[in-house]
Amino acid sequence: MASDKVVEFTDANFKSEVLNADVPVLVDFWAEWCAPCRALSPTIDAIAGEFDGKVKVGKVNVDDNQGISIEHKVTAIPTVMIFKGGEMRKKFVGLTSAGDLSAALNELVAN
Repeated sequence: MASDKVVEFTDANFKSEVLNADVPVLVDFWAEWCAPCRALSPTIDAIAGEFDGKVKVGKVNVDDNQGISIEHKVTAIPTVMIFKGGEMRKKFVGLTSAGDLSAALNELVAN
C-alpha cells in the first residue's frame, strides 16, 4: 500500500475495523492483477489524506479475502463501498473519480 493512511482490511479484521468503526469507512475491493484497480490506487491514497481523522480508508485484496468479498457481493473490481454505522451506504463499481468519492464521504461525515 502506497499510503500509510490506508489500512489493510481482511476477512479476520473486517468486522472490527469496518462494521464496528465509529467513523465512516471507505473500502476499496481490489486485486494486484487488476489494471483499473491499480489506476484507482492514487485516488484512494488521496482520499485517505484528504479525510485523515474523519474517515477510515482501507483496501480488501479480493484474492486473499474471498469470504468478505463474497459476503458483500463483490462481482467486479474495483468496487468501492462506504460504510457508516455498520451498514453499506454507498457503492461504486469501476474507476471512480476523487470528486465522486469525496462528495459521498462529505455527505456521510456531515450527518
